[in-house]
Amino acid sequence: MPKDNEKIPLHDLVPLTPSEVEAFSAEQMVRCEECLRANPPTRVNCLYCSASLPVTEKSANMQKPALRRLEQWEQGINIILVPTSGTSLSDERLGAAAELLKLRPDELRRVISSGRSLPLARAASRDEAELVVRRLGELGIDTISVADEQLRLDERQMVRIRSASIKGDGLTGYQLAGMPGVVLEFSRIDLLVLGRILVRRIEVKERTTRRAENDIVNSSEFFSDEPILDIYGEPDPPSWRIEAGSFDFSVLGRRKGLIAGENLRTLVEVIRELSPRVQLDESYAATRHTLEPVWPSRQRTEAGGWHRERPGMYSTSGIIESSNEDQFTLYSRLQYFLRLNSPVPVNEE
Repeated sequence: MPKDNEKIPLHDLVPLTPSEVEAFSAEQMVRCEECLRANPPTRVNCLYCSASLPVTEKSANMQKPALRRLEQWEQGINIILVPTSGTSLSDERLGAAAELLKLRPDELRRVISSGRSLPLARAASRDEAELVVRRLGELGIDTISVADEQLRLDERQMVRIRSASIKGDGLTGYQLAGMPGVVLEFSRIDLLVLGRILVRRIEVKERTTRRAENDIVNSSEFFSDEPILDIYGEPDPPSWRIEAGSFDFSVLGRRKGLIAGENLRTLVEVIRELSPRVQLDESYAATRHTLEPVWPSRQRTEAGGWHRERPGMYSTSGIIESSNEDQFTLYSRLQYFLRLNSPVPVNEE
């Protein structure tokens, strides 16, 4: 009887095309000037010491941005779309740009069709950001790079106001009772950015068992949706942040209502009545989902440790919390940056 391996047709015994990516030759490799190690010509930064790699004629067209997701503590460079009228991309160019940015074509199309100055990517270094801007320019997409330092994301650049009063020609904000107020003249209020902070919190308690999966003893989910307002003035003092749920709206007097969200709207109307040059931006709600691929909501996981319920029986607990506050802060600061820098059009309704 013939064996199984003897039944293989001879025409299948041909050299196979290797599925692995072909390695770069020694001439194509780029040597790092810091650690003197060889790197693939597709890299912008050294694989070993993260130093910037020299750009040669051969590697200039081979470099590809990594565009890894940055940690919360890392400072990045944001690549911002410069919308132009009549911009249209072919499916081929749209696909090439999406592959470069590590986005889905529909995500990139949604950003471009919005007609707003929105982020397309967030790079870890200036060299990587310049590479993205150059490659997108070759595909017909105009962008600028804006560093986190330019957006002034430092917490010291924000004053959280808990109450306010109108005195003379200015608005006086108070952080805590008994502390001196911070005065912002109405003539200097330049921009109001209105948004919402969404927080989702899941708490889970599990009982340890000998099985592969533990038993869920208790699970609870909490969700909050809070209106928020950022106030910017000139000449560039720290911005004010008013959270509807923790603000005393006594400044409204008789116009104060029972619902915090409506009171925040009324406060916006009062400021616009008294500030002749202020501009209101309330586009965050419409663009929040568009921002998610580049500026995602932050998620925090916290372990509650082990708990002994009775002899031989233990349980563990954990908390998962997601919030879009960092995303809104980035968006809010970007709007003020665009407001001060005229070469980039300001998002308008």
